[in-house]
Amino acid sequence: MRAKLLASACAVALTTFSAPVLAQETDPAEREAAGNRQADVLQEIIVTSTRRAQRIDDVPLSVTAFSQEDLTTKGVVGYEGLARETPGVVLNKPSANFNNFTARGIATNGYGANLQSTVAIYIDELPISTIGNSTVLDPNLFDVERVEFLRGPQGTLFGSGSLSGAMRVLTKSPDLRKFDAAALTDFGLTGSDSLRQRYNVMVNTPLVEDKLALRVTGFYRHEEGYVDNVGTGIDNSNTLESWGGRAILKWQPTDRMSVRLLASHEDSNPKDSSLVSPSLGRNKRVSDRPDLYVGKLTNYNATIEYEFDGVNLVSSTTYSEFNQKFYVDLAGTFGGAIAFGLDADGYLNTFVEEFRLSSNNSSNWEWVVGGFFMDRRNDVDYFYRSSPDFLAARGITGLPDEYYQRNYTHSKSHELAGFGELTYRFSERFWLTGGLRYGRLDAQGFTEEGGYNSNYLTYALSGLSGPLTVTPVVAGAGVKAKGSKPSYKVSASVKPDTATTVYASVSTGFRAPVVNAYAGRPSVTDPNDLIIPYGADSDDLTNYELGLKGRWLDGRLSAHLAAYLIDWSNIQVQANRVSDSVQFAANIGAARSKGIEFEISAMPATGLTVGLNGSLNDAKVTELSATEAAVSGAVKGARLSAPRFQGSVFIQYWFDLTPELPANVALNMQHVGGFPSGFPNVPGRPGTVSPTYGRTESYNNVNMSFGISKGSWTATLYGENLFDDHSITYVHPEAFLASRFATMRPRTLGIRLGYEY
Repeated sequence: MRAKLLASACAVALTTFSAPVLAQETDPAEREAAGNRQADVLQEIIVTSTRRAQRIDDVPLSVTAFSQEDLTTKGVVGYEGLARETPGVVLNKPSANFNNFTARGIATNGYGANLQSTVAIYIDELPISTIGNSTVLDPNLFDVERVEFLRGPQGTLFGSGSLSGAMRVLTKSPDLRKFDAAALTDFGLTGSDSLRQRYNVMVNTPLVEDKLALRVTGFYRHEEGYVDNVGTGIDNSNTLESWGGRAILKWQPTDRMSVRLLASHEDSNPKDSSLVSPSLGRNKRVSDRPDLYVGKLTNYNATIEYEFDGVNLVSSTTYSEFNQKFYVDLAGTFGGAIAFGLDADGYLNTFVEEFRLSSNNSSNWEWVVGGFFMDRRNDVDYFYRSSPDFLAARGITGLPDEYYQRNYTHSKSHELAGFGELTYRFSERFWLTGGLRYGRLDAQGFTEEGGYNSNYLTYALSGLSGPLTVTPVVAGAGVKAKGSKPSYKVSASVKPDTATTVYASVSTGFRAPVVNAYAGRPSVTDPNDLIIPYGADSDDLTNYELGLKGRWLDGRLSAHLAAYLIDWSNIQVQANRVSDSVQFAANIGAARSKGIEFEISAMPATGLTVGLNGSLNDAKVTELSATEAAVSGAVKGARLSAPRFQGSVFIQYWFDLTPELPANVALNMQHVGGFPSGFPNVPGRPGTVSPTYGRTESYNNVNMSFGISKGSWTATLYGENLFDDHSITYVHPEAFLASRFATMRPRTLGIRLGYEY
């Protein structure tokens, strides 16, 4: 029935586009300027990855940029599409709102529990990436100005969390001069019975012409799941429902000054995890109740810009609240023998202030200097649970409810940094750039009163019954972790001709030190298991890079090429104690990653665009002591968690069905190679291969679309994962999950309807 309804909707939409349209006709010149849909040259991209507006071909680092039209044309609405279209980048995504990027092979596994992410994720000026086992929201990508993915360490401008790269989602500011409105709806059918609905709308209205304007964006998504949970008995259990919006007010009292105020909210609520157990059958999973990774992000920002003579000033102040649920069945730790789960609620409050000054004159000197301050408090309530049925069946008593352990915790962290970049142009053909950031970081964890522990695990595993011993938790403060070190970047750029830029650069990055929450604590189930170490010091990374960028053939050919060698030492790793799955962080020796990346775009004929991108990477452990191997499970020569090759091909052709009905057809083919899920051995047991060790599978994703336009309206029929590739794209490296594998979303067919006023 749903397939018939979707087919009917497609037929009605295409019939409608063949009839006269009463809406205002879009000016052809504006349409061409907006996206060069049928232009004779490739669109020239301006980015702000160096905190100043520059042509992407002049930026001496590897940047992939996506305009809003790029995202819409390729059907990119989230992180998966961005990763597949960005060379050298992999998204480790076990489920909705559970995201961890890897860039240039800098990852020891796809999870990174307890560790700061190696790729920083920003929404405007707000860093939203935290530690690997935290919920990381999937932000809505409708009505954005641009998405930029910067590869290589970005420590000088983006801080300690950008060890191997940074991704920036830049929202679109209000237009002070004209009224705009847009809407985009998407109806799709995944498999045979899962309906996908997406609704997006934007309204831009000047309130005082050339002085004050408001831009409001809203969205709602309801995407029925495709995974059946045999434990809960719920079919299509991983349904996603999300909604939100943002309002941006821009005030420009003079030509020199502007004030931008933003308020946004996103509520993303997956009803269950998407991780599956292939042994149960296709798209099957098991847990005692739905696993939940729910995120709610509220964000407020005030940005003030002022243009002095020769200097631009930018002050950006952000406050955000991120509430999350991390509810997961942990019974896999003991092979499902006992009821064992975690319900964790997190409340993350972040304040960020960044202040920048940059040159705006025509001097040979170009510079940016600034300061950054971040204050974060993260409250997490850890409730470890059994189940009422299990407690009753075993005769275990003495608990106030099903929770055998409650811990109320919070942590405070701060980052204070000064940074700057300086460029000197010896001529139009040669310039040098140097950047430096010095940051001071600290973090401290606290245990609050009100919680309790019990000996539930001992009773449950040994078959004992009767009342448990319940012990109140004593409030306490952990050791404060501190770190301070510089990051630097040096590059030289040469233009052998007006169309080509060649650069060489050296850049560094690091992550903040980590203190383990259970440092010094022995295992209650196996006293002979290892003692949790104190924590992990900062790791260090140095990136050496050569690149070439250019536009040739009168703007019909563009290419970005880069070769890099990365030395990564004192590596922070995440491990799990075998007996009780307690996570901890430690340091191990060194690794080296080397590779090449390429992005090529061409317009061989009017209306025809061809894009090709890809990367080759070789990343492996190069130094490792016997003690480090025992703690981490690593072995010398082990590959890091990244594919050797990935790439994509994009072809789009615009043509006229009739003089008033332009159309386009697009093909997008993506390939990602397989890679190991983590280190091969069991931490604490050298030479013993981990039962959770595995590899993702190489996979191919093929998307096609056919779209038509008439005036302000567009309709696009599309197919995603046309060959219904069911490859494993993620393997969870820990034993506590019974379902540890993520696969590609099944074939989805649908239609997108768009309107622009």
